[in-house]
Formats: sequence, structure tokens, C-alpha cells
Amino acid sequence: MSRAATTRDRTRSPRGRGKAGPGGAAVTSLRSRRRRAGRRADPRRRLLTVAAVLVVVLAAGAWVLLASPLLAVRTVQIDGAGSLTDDQVEQAAGIEAGTPLVRVDTATAAARVAQLPQVASVEVTRGWPQTVVVTLVERVAVAVVDQAGTRSLVDREGVLFDTITGGAPADVVPLTVPRPGPDDPTTAAALGAVVALPADVRREVTGVTAGSPDDVTLTLTDGRTVLWGSAEATPRKARVLAALLDQIDAGTLDEADTLDVSTPDAVVLR
Repeated sequence: MSRAATTRDRTRSPRGRGKAGPGGAAVTSLRSRRRRAGRRADPRRRLLTVAAVLVVVLAAGAWVLLASPLLAVRTVQIDGAGSLTDDQVEQAAGIEAGTPLVRVDTATAAARVAQLPQVASVEVTRGWPQTVVVTLVERVAVAVVDQAGTRSLVDREGVLFDTITGGAPADVVPLTVPRPGPDDPTTAAALGAVVALPADVRREVTGVTAGSPDDVTLTLTDGRTVLWGSAEATPRKARVLAALLDQIDAGTLDEADTLDVSTPDAVVLR
């Protein structure tokens, strides 16, 4: 055999081996196609597996949030209560222990608490993982009114929010107006005068009366009368009255039974 023939045979031999043997080449080609088909199917199986895992995770998360005791209400925390007790606020909120925290209707709970007369403002929030927090601001009494024997505390906005017996709290001024209430102009004028006064002057006021928004009158502890007039220039009147009392106490002004500050730039003492 010549060298050329041997070289050609070797050159053809790999291709020949691929075709050699009964059905050899057909078997190799079929296996290759199956492997390629398997690789094409893999992404679909992976997607289905990922989707199934996501469904399980989402279902477990939904159960934890909506039904599990792990995130259910165990404590209702009350912040800001003073005259009200924690039990009163909690009962008004109506939040049941064991309720999944995510299902607590905070707006409805806040609206219920806001109906308590003593509450000026309220906010209800979730304190994860098992607490509801009720934060409220109570009304502060600045006056007390007597209506047919019933004495009610009044805040600076004219809201009658609580009844009392016995003496009024410190710095709470007796108020006499025809129709006390938050929408009454006479009440607003009288309370405006009380609120505007410095704390030391307010402590000397034993009563405030008004028959209309234009004739507010204050009575002091020593029996002196302050003619306040209308709600106009209220801050200025408060400053002028405080200065007058200081000067009278210092002896630089003569004593007077009536101090008329209704026109603060032209005060009259008599």
C-alpha cells in the first residue's frame, strides 16, 4: 500500500468512524436530538417550579398576615389619657384581642374614640408585631358653666366636654353667657379674653360674663371689674390690663374699682 493511500484513509477515518457499524451514525444523531430537546424543555420546567414556589410563599405570607396569631393584636397601648382611663379609651376603640393586625380598621377605631367628649384629637396606628397604639389629646378646661344646676367644663373652643361637682380645677374661670357652645359668638368672645390673659392675671379672675360678643366683663379676686368690651384687639387688651395691674400694685397708679380696657389706647380708670 502506498503512503498516499494510507494518508487518505487516515484523513477519512474520523468521518468513516461516524458512519461505521450498522446504525451507528443514526444512534448518535438521535441521542444528540434528545439532549437538545431536553435542554429546550428545562427553562419551562424551571419557570413552573419558580411559579409554584412563589404561590406557596405568597399563600404562607397571606396566612401569617391575615390569620396567624403571630401578627394578631395582643396589646392596645393608650398614650395621652388624663381624665380618661385606659379602659375607657380601649373600650371606645372597640379593638378585639386576637384580631390580625392588618385587619384592624384604624380609621374606624379613631372615629369611635373621637366621640368621647374629652377627646380633642386622636390617632390610631399599628405597632408591629402585636400592638395597636391609640394616641390622643384631651381637651383642656379654661372655664366652667352652670346650666340649670349642671356644671360643665369648657375648653378654649367653647366645647362643653365634662360635668363636675364640687370646686372647679385650678385656673378654670366661671363663665356666664346665654348660650354656651362652640358656635356661639358670645362664648368665643368671652373665652378669647380668658385665654389671652397671662397666667398670673388669669389666676386673679373669678368670673367672666357676656350678654353679647361686644360686652365681655371680667371680675377680679379683689372685687374690681374689668370692662373688656368686644373681641377686637384682644391680645392688646391683655397686655394693657397686665401692665395696669402691675402699676396699681406698685403704687404708680391710683386704685380703681373699674378698669375699662375696651379701647386699649384710651384706658379709663374709675
